[in-house]
Amino acid sequence: MIFIAVRFTARPEYADTWLERVADFTRATRAESGNLFFDWSRSVDDPNQYVLLEGFADAEAGAVHVASDHFKAGLETMAGLIAATPEIINVDTPQQGWGPMGELTV
Repeated sequence: MIFIAVRFTARPEYADTWLERVADFTRATRAESGNLFFDWSRSVDDPNQYVLLEGFADAEAGAVHVASDHFKAGLETMAGLIAATPEIINVDTPQQGWGPMGELTV
């Protein structure tokens, strides 16, 4: 699995509408056959900051995503919304998706 975490800092005037503005990109990415998850979270410490957690089945699925029209359109949309260059973590891991946490169970 390709696991990607991206931290975006929105310009303050777009922070409250960020998810609405990236909704088409989110919907299209989640529909990709190689997408495992594509989840946005808003920081509790900085209301202008969003974190995107992405999972793709393999490098090929990640490449298909990056080559897609909706990826290019999403970048174009976000370019006008960001206050700083996004920060990214990109890892290839043998795990496929989320697994149970061993240290805490019900």
